[in-house]
Amino acid sequence: MRYRIEKDELGELQVPAEAYYGIHTLRSKRNFQITKRPICRQMIKGLATVKKAAAHANKDAGLISKEICEAITLSCNEILNGRLHGQFITDLIQGGAGTSMNMNANEVIANRANEMLGSEKGKYDKVHPTDHVNLSQSANDVVPTAAKIATVRLTKKLIVEMKKLAHAYYDLAEKYKDRVTLGRTHLLNNVPITFGQIFSAMGSSVERDIKKVETAMSGLLEINLGGASIGTSTNVNQTYVNRVIKYICEFTNEKFYRSKNPIDTTRHLDAFAWLSSAIKVFALNVNKAAIDLRLMSTVYKSIKLPDIQSGSVALPGKINPVVPEMIHQVVYYMEGNDLTINRAVASGEMELNVNLPIILACIFENLNFIRRAIRHLREKALEGLEVIEEPKDITRSSSIISMFIPIFGYEKCKEIVQLAKEQGLTVLEVIKENNLLEEEKIEEIINEWLKPVK
Repeated sequence: MRYRIEKDELGELQVPAEAYYGIHTLRSKRNFQITKRPICRQMIKGLATVKKAAAHANKDAGLISKEICEAITLSCNEILNGRLHGQFITDLIQGGAGTSMNMNANEVIANRANEMLGSEKGKYDKVHPTDHVNLSQSANDVVPTAAKIATVRLTKKLIVEMKKLAHAYYDLAEKYKDRVTLGRTHLLNNVPITFGQIFSAMGSSVERDIKKVETAMSGLLEINLGGASIGTSTNVNQTYVNRVIKYICEFTNEKFYRSKNPIDTTRHLDAFAWLSSAIKVFALNVNKAAIDLRLMSTVYKSIKLPDIQSGSVALPGKINPVVPEMIHQVVYYMEGNDLTINRAVASGEMELNVNLPIILACIFENLNFIRRAIRHLREKALEGLEVIEEPKDITRSSSIISMFIPIFGYEKCKEIVQLAKEQGLTVLEVIKENNLLEEEKIEEIINEWLKPVK
């Protein structure tokens, strides 16, 4: 492999000649081989968006030439269009509060800009990573801003899937609105309920969680860009400060706004904890629905989930409820990530929280995991779900005695249930054999009991 030599205050390193990253990125790669996974694509695009906005604001402030601004912009546009993502090699987890990923962006953008202007990678004679690409910025305002851009985009993708999930539940509610089953409490039979009501309740919980997530997402629109190192805007041109947020809004088509107190939003990362909490609450409700689907399909046998894979090599024909089982595991993983985010947010010191990389690693995972999980739940479980329980099946339940309480009273109904247990009969059989009520009246009560509850 061919190399070029780059220098920094620690010495020299051989950087691959064709690499768009530079010495700072390479040192980070060597220092932090923890997850061996790079930062996510939306974060890369978020960094490119910030660098593009900064270049335009710096040009407006007269700090860089139009030629340099255009070269930086073109480099950022390539990244936004999916190119050069393989050049972002810093690990997902890193020390320095995100300095490494910021320098990774600076070097890739600078080297590509120099290439466009006819220079060579690593020479930095026309566009410099820190003097031009990072001008008026610090990792401490760039990385949180890029992270919020990325998180908003990922959250919006999740909301799209949440809405599809709600519609899937409501479709089932409409399809089975008149099919009666027994409600279950303590895993035992209770009074009647329709499948329409069950699925409608599941859809309603998703709609409620969408509102929670949307509200929490709004907290990410407040950014500290322009605050530089600790939010005080030290050594930052005021024209740049006034213009850079405007360009962020223009390039993202989102209503980001400059924090009223950038020192506050540099010190505190609670906006990520708020969103994480909202996502976790949604995940808990998804897990509850998965438990119910699993019980209805295996224990109560009132529904049939689509067959999507064989369940056992020891028992041919056995099909397991694998999609609900997958949901449980995703949610447990997400709960761990949420706890990590909470601890990391609470553990910042003084003017900076150095734990931002692990916060981002966890929240990006949670957003992607739950989005993919609910898509699979919808496509592989809900869209092919069938209700197989027949109304006549539930008349054999002792719960039917509740319909006779107004006629016989509570104590007499207890006796009937006890007789049914002792004699191995159903409640209806005991009533009929003991001539406790006319046949026509029994049928009338049963028909009323099986009528869909509105």
